[in-house]
Amino acid sequence: MSRLSERDRRALRWLAVVVALGAIIAAVIYWPGKGESVVGVAQSVPAAEKRLTKLRGLAAAAPGRREVLDKINQELARREKGMIQAETVAQAQAQVLQIVRRVASNQNPAVVLKSAEFGAPRAFGDAYAEVVMTVTMESGIDQIINLLADLGNQPELIAVHDLQLSQVTGRQKLVPARLTIAGVAPRRLAPPAKKGGF
Repeated sequence: MSRLSERDRRALRWLAVVVALGAIIAAVIYWPGKGESVVGVAQSVPAAEKRLTKLRGLAAAAPGRREVLDKINQELARREKGMIQAETVAQAQAQVLQIVRRVASNQNPAVVLKSAEFGAPRAFGDAYAEVVMTVTMESGIDQIINLLADLGNQPELIAVHDLQLSQVTGRQKLVPARLTIAGVAPRRLAPPAKKGGF
């Protein structure tokens, strides 16, 4: 057997020191801490199973939720078909006026509008705007009632916002009326909301 030289012995000593240090570092890094034991891992298995069961339930419900969301979007699209579609406020106001004139002229006898005034568009919730106009007329009370009913039955999203009636005049018993009518339009037609409420 050959003897180790002094140089080889020193290298073996350093190798032993390095291996010992490596074992200590590995033990510190990878050895479980005080709170972490096999019992801790065993307790986390039921929690992981509960999470897995919950995720499976959510995944199973996803197609049903998608179906409900699709139905809601279809209903919203159907309802928004009646919105006043216009690029400018003036175009939207003209459309509302056309609708009111059309309904008034279809009454028997036709209702004649005396005047029309337009108000500034205003926000209607977060997603829509209201285009407002006021018309004055003079007709029989039954004609006014029929006009109100017919305005509410239009495919366009318009509604009578305010109604003011005055005293009956003349032998024909005509009632002076003032109607404020609002139509739903895209939100971009309304001025931006002021911050701070002022």
